[in-house]
Amino acid sequence: MGKIIAIANQKGGVGKTTTTINLAASLAALEFRTLIIDADPQANATSGLGFNPKEVENSIYECMVDDIRPRDIIIETDFPNLDLLPSHIDLVGAEIEMINLPKREEKMKESLMDVKDIYDFIIIDCSPSLGLIVINSLTAADSVIVPVQCEYFALEGLGKLLNTIKIIQQRLNPALTIEGILLTMYDLRVRLSNQVVHEVTTHFRNMVFQTLIPRNIRLSESPSYGVPALAQDADSKGAISYLNLAREILIKNGKLVSENN
Repeated sequence: MGKIIAIANQKGGVGKTTTTINLAASLAALEFRTLIIDADPQANATSGLGFNPKEVENSIYECMVDDIRPRDIIIETDFPNLDLLPSHIDLVGAEIEMINLPKREEKMKESLMDVKDIYDFIIIDCSPSLGLIVINSLTAADSVIVPVQCEYFALEGLGKLLNTIKIIQQRLNPALTIEGILLTMYDLRVRLSNQVVHEVTTHFRNMVFQTLIPRNIRLSESPSYGVPALAQDADSKGAISYLNLAREILIKNGKLVSENN
């Protein structure tokens, strides 16, 4: 059974979609079958992989609301081992339509049972909120990665997210773990970036990934080309950082042997 990892933070602009696309592409490049689930109505993961959300006929929305099987609508990307379950704007209405459904928090979990056995990793790109779709994502997930940008107010709202995760662990998904806190948009030259790294690692210690994701032009540009940074420039600092993150996750999950061992 594949591992489901949600990328979540209710703050916008922290690198959730960038992390989703580039971590998934890195896992795929390391020959692990990987599925991206675009669970954000903005559909940035869908467009960032070269697909027009306006042309998407069926999405994760139909899987949760209309019980369409995910494996019937998954799209193969141009990147080997990497598939996409897309999103479109109709996902905005899913929370309203699901409000009176029984076990409404478990709709995504039920849907993903259809594909969990055919992928090594399933990465969910969550919307910047703590609404019902995000709760569905965290209920479906085995673990969650929390991107935190190395900027002022980095820790703002993080406690609220961690409290939401704790509530979901208590009430909906006891097996949910925190895969790690990921520091993004790091700039070695900026004192504030280093202060944030120190503050977060001091406060959260072993919960923080060793890999730092830098500010990098390739990470910013690649979505406009509809490809991961790895496909645009495999030697860029951004692409290399996400490969290192993928290896760190694989080692943590016993799927790769550390070079230090």
